[in-house]
Amino acid sequence: MLAVRDLAVRFGGVTALESVSFEVRPGSITSVIGPNGAGKTTAFNAITGYLRPTGGLVTYDGAPLTGLRPSAIARRGIVRTFQKTSVFPALSVEDNVLIGLHLRGTAGFFAVLAGGRRLTAEERALSSQARAVIDFVGLGHRRREAASALAYGEQRLVELAVALAAKPRVLLLDEPGAGMTGSEKAVVSGLIRRVREQGLTVLLVEHDMRMVMGISDTVIVLNGGRVIAEGSPAAIQAHPEVIRAYLGASAGST
Repeated sequence: MLAVRDLAVRFGGVTALESVSFEVRPGSITSVIGPNGAGKTTAFNAITGYLRPTGGLVTYDGAPLTGLRPSAIARRGIVRTFQKTSVFPALSVEDNVLIGLHLRGTAGFFAVLAGGRRLTAEERALSSQARAVIDFVGLGHRRREAASALAYGEQRLVELAVALAAKPRVLLLDEPGAGMTGSEKAVVSGLIRRVREQGLTVLLVEHDMRMVMGISDTVIVLNGGRVIAEGSPAAIQAHPEVIRAYLGASAGST
């Protein structure tokens, strides 16, 4: 479904990614892990158009994504979240989600100016969809509150709701558990499983190994900008090169 072929990213004389290749199967949860500086977020940025790769190709259903703007990639169904919470704090939870839904709106500029029945019907439909997404992430009781009034973990759920509102086919989550408590991470893990059950494909970067190993079908390990291992959670946990990458050569050899 999503294929990365020989992806390379260089900043001057520094190589952030070198010949990175992997595939994401339809309906799977695939995690990308690795030590700090391994190139995980760089790979996400290159896949979603926020960074132009130096070399290589990213394809989706066989069609190239490389060189497209982030907005064009999102319209093709590849939607992402970010490491840092990116909600509109002054807007309500519902209005934040409506922003994500308007990617799918059909009313044009003049229809918005003129108002009328068509625009009213579309706005009513989008509001109904926004409420459904907010209920899905468990924030229905807070949908009219400003995002700034929510706890950090709840704001992360708002961000997830905004991404889901865009009706992605592939959802890319950049450290969805960052800064969360153990119980909040458990909620997010459950939501990711439910997202997959609804037919979405998920690709995520995450540092919490318990979370990764608990929800992933496939784990890809980056180190020094290269893929050093790929496989099931059980295989990755026993992989000697992965152990060395995380614990150091001396620890891995003991």
